[in-house]
Amino acid sequence: MTTLQPVTDRPRRRLRLPSPSRAAALLFMIVAAVAVLGPVMWTLSTSLRAPAESFDLPPHFIPLGFDVSAYREVFTQIDVTRLVLNSALVTALIAGGQMLTAAMAGYVFARMRFRGSGLLFALVLATMMIPVQVTIVPVFMLIRGMGLADTLLALIIPAVPTAFGTFLMRQYFLNLPGDYAEAASLDGAGPWRVFFSVYLPLSAPGMAIVGILAFNYHWNEFFRPLVLVNSEENFTLPLGLVSLQGHLGTGSISVVLAGVVLSMIPALIVFLFGQRYLREGLTAGAGK
Repeated sequence: MTTLQPVTDRPRRRLRLPSPSRAAALLFMIVAAVAVLGPVMWTLSTSLRAPAESFDLPPHFIPLGFDVSAYREVFTQIDVTRLVLNSALVTALIAGGQMLTAAMAGYVFARMRFRGSGLLFALVLATMMIPVQVTIVPVFMLIRGMGLADTLLALIIPAVPTAFGTFLMRQYFLNLPGDYAEAASLDGAGPWRVFFSVYLPLSAPGMAIVGILAFNYHWNEFFRPLVLVNSEENFTLPLGLVSLQGHLGTGSISVVLAGVVLSMIPALIVFLFGQRYLREGLTAGAGK
């Protein structure tokens, strides 16, 4: 005959509250996310509402009625296709040029020893502290002297050298083993062959981060195109969006922000597809 055992309650798990430091960090991240994403969400919300609704007081974060007519007006008022092609050509060539030149310069500073390399690298880094507004006048004079004024090449050529990309690729190459170069040299490979056949393929994550950052920056660049380009057929997308404001800012705010939303899509796609390389490049560059 079996004896029934009394049923005992299982111990309940206590709800663990986060520590004060963890709660403070979580609160800070929430506030930072709202501060960063808030304007973006407001831009998207305003682009989907009627123009008259944009001036309601108090303002409504969620549109009372979704209206996509502002997006149709963007394609009506400006030549979006031409502007996108100009921006895509400029940003793609700049990103590709920066990837190649940064890899070459970073490899030289990381793997080759020559007199004055430290001073030269310090001068390269010093250029990062000079704002573009200081150099725009001499750059414009050089471009005009070369006969490239009011052309897309005026936007591409001065932007190909990159001090930050050189620094990033130097740090990346310093993390790669130097035995590869010695082994390739023993097999008879010269400096160019060692770089292009051995180290350049290994530096793909670092080059990816240079290209992604260059694309996102120059896709949204406004100041240099405003100064170096005059004719509308050479306008990039940020310059074309300005015309949506109308004379003395009388244009529809919904149409303007609809154009802004459309301009963010290519940069967002590039970031989403390249975020893995961006994360790997940042980790590898900071590991030294």
